[in-house]
Amino acid sequence: MLELSVIIPVYDEAENIDPLIKEIYKSLSLIDYEIIFVDDSSTDDTCKKIQNFLIQDERISLIQFKRNYGQSTAMVAGIEYSSGEYIAFLDGDLQNDPINIPEMLGKLKSENWDMVAGNRKNRQDGTFLRKIPSKIANFVIRITTNINIKDYGCTLKVMKREVAQDLDLRGELHRFIPLLASFGGASITQMDVLHHSRKFGKSKYGINRTFKVLSDLIFLLFFKKYSQKSMHLFGTMGVIGLFLGVIINLYLLSLKLAGNAIWGKPLLIVGVIFLLGGIQLISIGILAEIGMGTYNLTINKKKYAIKKIYGKIQNH
Repeated sequence: MLELSVIIPVYDEAENIDPLIKEIYKSLSLIDYEIIFVDDSSTDDTCKKIQNFLIQDERISLIQFKRNYGQSTAMVAGIEYSSGEYIAFLDGDLQNDPINIPEMLGKLKSENWDMVAGNRKNRQDGTFLRKIPSKIANFVIRITTNINIKDYGCTLKVMKREVAQDLDLRGELHRFIPLLASFGGASITQMDVLHHSRKFGKSKYGINRTFKVLSDLIFLLFFKKYSQKSMHLFGTMGVIGLFLGVIINLYLLSLKLAGNAIWGKPLLIVGVIFLLGGIQLISIGILAEIGMGTYNLTINKKKYAIKKIYGKIQNH
């Protein structure tokens, strides 16, 4: 088995391919490794640039998607086609530096961690569009999960193969890889890594990323805590609401039978809201249980369609 698989999702990064591969060559010269590029349906010459290298180097492979699926799905494909004992994730935009990978791998092995996550100590990004939104998102994640990772958004991570295979990556959950790994019982540490400003191409992220992160976090916290017991959350709230609604309406009914007018009372509106809300929450709980049952039946199905595979992993 190879020592390391370097998985690099790319999308319209043609100008970065040559310098990136050359940096990997210099940085990983003492490691037995493979490079798996996963092209997320680029519209430029990204694939052609990669093919120029893989013709000469059997350590390089390329998975080309039929359409754009996103970074998380690209990582899933890379993991499934990799063969390394350890997995490293690396961005294709030259902002991460491959020179940190050997040190991260050494720390993981010598100190027996399951994952070493990169922390961009001197981040070379725009303050208002990238740094501040990222700091807000990282702070919210830390206080809601109690997992003390400073930089969730750094793609550069090294982990054991079994940890990578257990990650339930979909949607845009690649931002929460340390969180996903921690939920699975993995031990995680972090290490300061180099970060460079983007020289070529355009960033795929903007200010709206912060809102996506927060919405994904809400989903993730729910999914991990209640995916197997959705009724415990919605059903409990629904029963409490239904109970309060019944009590309030029975009280109002007794007033009505005693000859008192109840129409227009705020308490009547509150009672109806609790009653209907309770019924709705219980219904949502039932539907969530059915939906999770369907999800569990389809979880092993492929999340992506491949256009073509280049390199030695064709026979994977």
